[in-house]
Amino acid sequence: MSTNLAERVASKRAARNHSPAVPDGRPAKPASLVQYVEVLRPQIERALPEHVGADRIARIALTELRRVEHLAESTPESFAGALMTCAALGLEPGGVSGEAYLLPFWNKKIRAYEVQLVVGYQGMIRLFWQHPLAAGLDTHTVHEGDDFDYEYGLTPVLRHRPALTNRGAVTGYYAVARLTNGGSAFVVLSVEDVEAIRKRSKAKDFGPWSTDYDAMARKTCIRQLFKLLPKSAELARAVAHDGTVRRDTTPDGLDVPGEYLEGEVVEPQRLEDVRPESGEDVPAQFAGRPEVAAQ
Repeated sequence: MSTNLAERVASKRAARNHSPAVPDGRPAKPASLVQYVEVLRPQIERALPEHVGADRIARIALTELRRVEHLAESTPESFAGALMTCAALGLEPGGVSGEAYLLPFWNKKIRAYEVQLVVGYQGMIRLFWQHPLAAGLDTHTVHEGDDFDYEYGLTPVLRHRPALTNRGAVTGYYAVARLTNGGSAFVVLSVEDVEAIRKRSKAKDFGPWSTDYDAMARKTCIRQLFKLLPKSAELARAVAHDGTVRRDTTPDGLDVPGEYLEGEVVEPQRLEDVRPESGEDVPAQFAGRPEVAAQ
């Protein structure tokens, strides 16, 4: 037996991944996460809302495994948990739609990569509209050249008239929601407020905070606003799992908030930089499709 701790941990993980069966009766985990996507496909199909196709979610997951560095090296439990959460919420787990992101990070406690689910700006908006009281949701960026004024209190006021030209630097962000019962609410955050929240995130320098800062800043406003609004079951689950790790892939696992762990988030590669070493591990039904082919 190797005396190196990292080698022993890797050896145990490999043995688990090649195990022919799982004690609770769930499907055995194949040697690679690419193959695991196909094993999970029946579960994904059962969890998805009717308007989302399991085939599309599976293809997007394969793209992410090749696009995001170290994602394919993550633990099967955390990868499956993040993917199943996306499926249950009806969100696409890829950076193109902006609905959700699968980010690997190094868990120092178990010395392995785990997948953190980040619900995106578009995902939050999509889930808001599933509530029967939803009547309107807007979020905008405020610049120093805009005519902007707001006031909280018993008679709150929010007025924003964007400048057509020369808007200047960003000074803040806001989100406002309207309900069918006539109610409304809004939240305004300064650049400093957003930065304070960003710095508390494990992915503060990578992922969507690096590639889509403005969208993430507006999502931050939306998250703060949701604290004041009635939420659908799907939206409440999304907020509970946003930025966490889920290892339980059973239906009950969706109703338990994910675990927030300290770790080092890994920066995703650009899609154009990815060159798969081989296509041999791609399931036959996905082979040759644009989402899994080299760009």
